[in-house]
Amino acid sequence: MPLRAAPTPAKIESVVVMVDHAKVVRLPEKAQTVIIGNPAIADVAVQKNGVMIVTGKSFGVTNLIALDASGGLLAESLVRVGADSDAVLTVQRGLDRESYSCTPICQPAAQLGDAQRYFGEVGSQANARNGAALGASKR
Repeated sequence: MPLRAAPTPAKIESVVVMVDHAKVVRLPEKAQTVIIGNPAIADVAVQKNGVMIVTGKSFGVTNLIALDASGGLLAESLVRVGADSDAVLTVQRGLDRESYSCTPICQPAAQLGDAQRYFGEVGSQANARNGAALGASKR
């Protein structure tokens, strides 16, 4: 018996979320299983009362599928993850790129696509600061 694809809804909705941001989305009634096509692009956390949290992890597009208890397709959506460009200033130095968060004063804010050296330096400073804050909170 050949395998057949589950019927797809006539119109596929889109969920748009920014990298490093989360969005609350209501699940269809009777949803039991939620599948994200590429967990490197977005993550999903199912909550109580038919709510899920979609978090943007990397730029790109993936899909989100909701199934009922018997494996029937309830809904399929595209998840589009983009950059929060309103407050981000991008500086291009030849082939190297650096990003700054300007809210309102510009500070280094490593973004996907930044030069490896810059990304590593900003990331290590942020990790050291977070580690120090966690250490201070345990005292």
